[in-house]
Amino acid sequence: MNVCENYHNVNYVTNFIVRLIFMPVTPKKTLERLILYRIILEEMQSQGVTSAFSKELAGRSGCSAVQIRRDFMFVGYSGNPQKGYVVKELHEKICQLLEPEAGISMALMGIGNLGRAILGYFGKLQPKFRVIAAFDSDEQKVDRVIAGCRCYHVKEVNTILRPHNVQLGVITVPSNQAQEAAGLLIGAGVKGIVNFTPLRIKTPENIFVENMDITLTFEKVAYFARLQNRGGLK
Repeated sequence: MNVCENYHNVNYVTNFIVRLIFMPVTPKKTLERLILYRIILEEMQSQGVTSAFSKELAGRSGCSAVQIRRDFMFVGYSGNPQKGYVVKELHEKICQLLEPEAGISMALMGIGNLGRAILGYFGKLQPKFRVIAAFDSDEQKVDRVIAGCRCYHVKEVNTILRPHNVQLGVITVPSNQAQEAAGLLIGAGVKGIVNFTPLRIKTPENIFVENMDITLTFEKVAYFARLQNRGGLK
């Protein structure tokens, strides 16, 4: 499986969210690769690697060295023919494109098991994403702080989100509530939605939606795994 074409296998939730925010100004495929490069560069820094050539990055990413050089030219960074790319500088350059200085504000609709996991993930591991508020219709969850985030009733979506100019909404409610949740987020000014339900929500053309149906993904992988086991996948 080509890593370049299937970048979402690495830190996929973060990748899709960044795509939602920046897709209007950067070609989609280029942006996907830049997100992958950023992850790889972070790993290299943690390993003490200070410089790298495009060939080495190609080996780690699954992209061609030529494509990598083109992508780095897109962000305005060029390497040294003798020393390659300075890992720290290149990482910073890509981050300048991907991450606004103020960070990314987001809201969560639905605080079930998946919703709690997402709150925990972004609260501790992804500080550049700031969850302004979480919403649920369950009175037992309202006015509680869950994974460091305060939970409000869904009736308060517009009141809570409007003052914060929240750009991104994440939907983890039951499928029969997904369309209503999307409507509330859009009404509060949200422009991008990550939808974790199987339902394909309907939105205006200016709203970007990324569907993340986990069940569909598992079933697809299971199908091809069975096919491979029978010797039918080439």
